[in-house]
Amino acid sequence: MSMFSQTAEYALRVAAYLGSLDGRPATIRQIHLATRIPEGYLAKVLQSLSRAKLIKSQRGLHGGSVLSIPPAELSIYDVMQAVSPFQRISECPLNLKTHGAVLCPVHKRLDQALNMVEQVFRKSTIAELLAESTTSKPLCETPAEEKPATLTVRRRK
Repeated sequence: MSMFSQTAEYALRVAAYLGSLDGRPATIRQIHLATRIPEGYLAKVLQSLSRAKLIKSQRGLHGGSVLSIPPAELSIYDVMQAVSPFQRISECPLNLKTHGAVLCPVHKRLDQALNMVEQVFRKSTIAELLAESTTSKPLCETPAEEKPATLTVRRRK
């Protein structure tokens, strides 16, 4: 179980992958292969990121998608907000008349936790994710790690 939507994770995979390309465009197929996001769903994620002006896409021979904001300036929060906005608790979700805008202790703590997560994501950039010293790259295969497609030829006996 996750507190974040699948779409939010997909958007972060896309941002991390595009951020690793140093401004080179990537096609939907390339992004799909690196991030393992189903192509049909990937098109929707790219459309949401484009509407939020986080990526630019160009059709044609040398087309593809690129980040429109440098990875050092693009926060995790911005990426997630583009596809799955944070839902803060401002009034009783149970619609209890006695609570109204005064949150009970449970909902108050939940909202405080959401606030802390939101603040961490606002302060964390895609560049920081990519620069973190680790043996695994964030949420995708980076260009250097991609294995070229090989053609297998079967011989008839």
